Amino acid sequence: MRLFAAAGALVILSHFSMMAQTERSVLDLVLPTDNDALFSGGGSAFYQYIERNYKGVKSTPWEGGQYGFVRDPVETSAGTVYTRFHEGIDIRPLRRDARSEPLDDVCAIADGKVVHTNLVPGYSNYGKYIVIEHRWAGSNYYSLYGHLSSVAVQPGESVRRGQRIAVMGYTGTGLNQARAHLHLELNLMLSHRFEAWHDAFFKNDPNHNGIYNGINLAGLDIARLYLALHRNPSLTIPEFLNDEETFYKVTLPKSSHFELPRLYPWMLAGSSRSEKSSWEVSFARSGLPLKIEPSAKHVTQPELSYVKTSPIDYSYLTRDEISGRGQGAHLTEYGRRLMRLLIWPD
Repeated sequence: MRLFAAAGALVILSHFSMMAQTERSVLDLVLPTDNDALFSGGGSAFYQYIERNYKGVKSTPWEGGQYGFVRDPVETSAGTVYTRFHEGIDIRPLRRDARSEPLDDVCAIADGKVVHTNLVPGYSNYGKYIVIEHRWAGSNYYSLYGHLSSVAVQPGESVRRGQRIAVMGYTGTGLNQARAHLHLELNLMLSHRFEAWHDAFFKNDPNHNGIYNGINLAGLDIARLYLALHRNPSLTIPEFLNDEETFYKVTLPKSSHFELPRLYPWMLAGSSRSEKSSWEVSFARSGLPLKIEPSAKHVTQPELSYVKTSPIDYSYLTRDEISGRGQGAHLTEYGRRLMRLLIWPD
């Protein structure tokens, strides 16, 4: 009996030890395919190229497969500016069959639950895609796997880190067999009321993907996160995002529907957790929310309260959220609508 009890105690201790280990390494991410060239320089060995025609010159830069403002160059008085944002990274295949079809398996980057699969390519620019929900340190994050050839999981299914979930493909807008790749994102969710908001503002644009529509998912730089975790395996997402520069701030009216502080409480700045007349939200240039602070300013609709100084029109520097120059900078109509999503239906 004592031996049984001792064995049971060992099992319990082992269980709690495993839980503690999991908690310490909550971002134990793996790459979603066998292509690991990211850790040996990246470049053309890792990223899939894009097709560019700029000023009549055609090229295939792999840089366009990176995260960030890496597409659609425009010449300005301050030099060339890349105006189109790419929310994730495009990972090129390692294997193809005799017909040049991609063969690479796609795996979950971490433990989680499948929350969405889009099986109809025409329902999204992502083509066939999967969204997996991960929970780290009390908050949910969402990995997205796009342009798939086939899908091997269903919504509601739990998956393990490294588990096969799909096969790479080239479904979606603007792709061909030569440019087959996996589009990978890691996102925060903006609002669980997205569908009602979308129905109000985009009635003629059907939403086939519910709250897992790309507009409602704000992506972080997952390639940089992989590299940062390679150097510091104990890194957390809030710590990682501490390095992100605030590019603009928006003041939002006080609202009981403002979900971000509840979804991502780490965004609340310091001890300033008491609501005042409004909230001021800091954003990266990508539109990723970074910080939330109470504000005494009274507003009845979202207002731009700060933007980083630049000689270039802000329509080139943001994802259509801000336009104008200098003191004339302002939220665009789309920018105002997007900010209203954060407090919808107020």
